[in-house]
Amino acid sequence: MSGTAPEAGRPGASILPYSRVVGQDDLKLALELNHVAPGIGGVLMAGQRGTAKSTLVRAFALMAHGELPVTLPINATDDRVVGGWRLDALMRGETLEQPGLLEEAHDKGILYVDEVNLLDDHVVNIILDVVSTGQLSVQREGLAAARQLDFGLVGTMNPEEGGLRPQLLDRFGLMVTAADLDTDARHRMIRTVLAFEEARARDTSEWLTDAERDNAAVRDRLRAARERFAQVDVPDPVLRLCAEAAGRLDAVGQRGEIVATHAARALAALEGAERVEPRHLLRVLPPALRHRRPEAAHGGTFDWGPDDHARIKDLFDAG
Repeated sequence: MSGTAPEAGRPGASILPYSRVVGQDDLKLALELNHVAPGIGGVLMAGQRGTAKSTLVRAFALMAHGELPVTLPINATDDRVVGGWRLDALMRGETLEQPGLLEEAHDKGILYVDEVNLLDDHVVNIILDVVSTGQLSVQREGLAAARQLDFGLVGTMNPEEGGLRPQLLDRFGLMVTAADLDTDARHRMIRTVLAFEEARARDTSEWLTDAERDNAAVRDRLRAARERFAQVDVPDPVLRLCAEAAGRLDAVGQRGEIVATHAARALAALEGAERVEPRHLLRVLPPALRHRRPEAAHGGTFDWGPDDHARIKDLFDAG
């Protein structure tokens, strides 16, 4: 992956600094957990248009990797995704390989798929296979290659424009929904955007300098958590608690429990804790399981409300 240059705070940067994005705490946490523990397998963000999903992904990529994410176009072909031959070279009778977007994502840190629910299922399958295995294997038309790839996957979707098949939903590690901002948050958001635009227009900006200082603090916290992740203990009672909670919530399959365990461990690492506690697990259960319940698989909503917490409350009260 690339380095982590502080691009977001540079005067003239066009993306709101990550540390200044107002609200959307669940989306931020999911991005950070997936960064600390890539084995989570990617983040799917659901929400209506204009809820800062794209801004947040780009701001996170700039903060964490010093690069904007590689963005997958909606009409991407197999060649564009996994690589192929350069057409201009072929027309000259030469054979030169053209790296695909997945390899570019390896170099830049994040692959961003906007409106993933409108993408061809075959392409989504290819991407999710590479994310889960870390291997890109291409065997076709005189091209044979196998590469180890490591990048974060983030997809966004507006449920009003169609859903994803349950098999694809399940392949995304975490799913989060964009929250509606209340009046106070909307007020802070407007004020922040105006301050950002004014800061960008100046040659030097204390506002941008402060934002980059805060971005650097987040980046350092993420780096430390990645280094600490494997040393965080996951006690067996927490694993048992995870299995019992998944059963009560009717989670389909067992991928959700694995993801929840990785996410709880990443959260503990972010907090500097030595071991995973029940409260870490409770915090990550909604994004790990909300899209793996029967109602989600049959086109229902991805809501997670008081009734869901009530079904597992006594498990965590006892812990």
